[in-house]
Amino acid sequence: MTNNDLTNPAIADISTLVKLRFGVRDLKFFPRIMAKNPLLGGHQSRFRGRGMDFEEVRQYQPGDDIRTIDWRVTARTLTPHTKLFSEERERPVLIVADLRPTMFFGSRELKSVTACQVAAALAWAGLNANDRVGGLIFGGDTQCDIRARRSHHCVLQLIHKLRDFSEQLIQNQTSRYSLSEILEDTRRVAMPGSTLFLISDFHDLDKHCEQHLFELARHCDINFCHIHDPLEAQLPPPANYQVTNGLQRFSLNTRGPDIRRKFEQQFKDRLAHLRQLSVQLRMGCLSFETSAPILSVLQQAYGRKKPGRRQ
Repeated sequence: MTNNDLTNPAIADISTLVKLRFGVRDLKFFPRIMAKNPLLGGHQSRFRGRGMDFEEVRQYQPGDDIRTIDWRVTARTLTPHTKLFSEERERPVLIVADLRPTMFFGSRELKSVTACQVAAALAWAGLNANDRVGGLIFGGDTQCDIRARRSHHCVLQLIHKLRDFSEQLIQNQTSRYSLSEILEDTRRVAMPGSTLFLISDFHDLDKHCEQHLFELARHCDINFCHIHDPLEAQLPPPANYQVTNGLQRFSLNTRGPDIRRKFEQQFKDRLAHLRQLSVQLRMGCLSFETSAPILSVLQQAYGRKKPGRRQ
C-alpha cells in the first residue's frame, strides 16, 4: 500500500473503517423476539429451560423442572419458587457488499466508499453484540466469501477486502454479476437464523431478485442498506455539463423541465418499490446518502433508547 492509496478518495480508507468501531458502541440492532419454533433464528428466545441467561423467578407451577427451584427464595417466602432462563440462540451476521462498477459513482463521495463504511460499521456492531460476523463482497468480475467468526481478525479481514475491492473499481468497469446472481449466492451461504445486511444501490432489482429475497426471508432477518448519491435523486442546476465515465465523454443538458421531472420521478419510484418490498417481506430498510454521515443513520435506526424515552 502506498501513501497515495491512503489519500485517494476513490478508495475506501482502512484507518477510517477501523475507527468506525468506536462510533458503533451503542448500536443494538438485535431486539429480543419471540421464538416460534426451534428452527427459527433469533437472538433471544422465550423458551423456558436450562438456558444460558437467567431471566426471572416466579412461583413454582406443576410441570416445572424441580432442578430449577430457587431454594433461597422458597425458604424466605415459604412458597416454592422456580428460576426461569432465556435460551441464548446464535445469530450470525452476514454482510453482503455490492461493489460492482455501478457503485463507482458519486458527486461528493463514491457510493462504493460509502458502502464500505456501512459494511465496516455493521461488522463492528455485530462483533460488539458478541455474534459471529462474516461477509460476501461482489466486485465487477470477482467475489470474496469471508466465513463468519467471532473475532477482531475476521472483521479486519473484511475491512481489508472491502478496501481491495474498492480499489479494483478504478481499473475494472466491467460487470459480471447481476443482483439476482448475488442473491442466489447469498442463499447458498446464509445460515438459517442469520441477520443479513444487503448493501447496494439496487439499480437492477427485478422479479428474479424478489424471488430470491422471498426465499431468504423465510429463514433470515434481512435488512436493505440502500446507497445513493444526491445526483441520482435530482439533476444538477439547469445547464450544459460535460460528463465522463472515464472512457467516454458526452454533453448533458439539464435545462428541460420535463427531463428533470422524469429523472426525479424515476428515482422516487425505485425507492418506493424497494421500501414496499421491505414491508411485504418484513425487512428493514435504511437509506444512506453519500453526502451524509452513515453513523447518524445507524444511530437513529439501531441506537439504544435513552432513559425515559417512549419505546
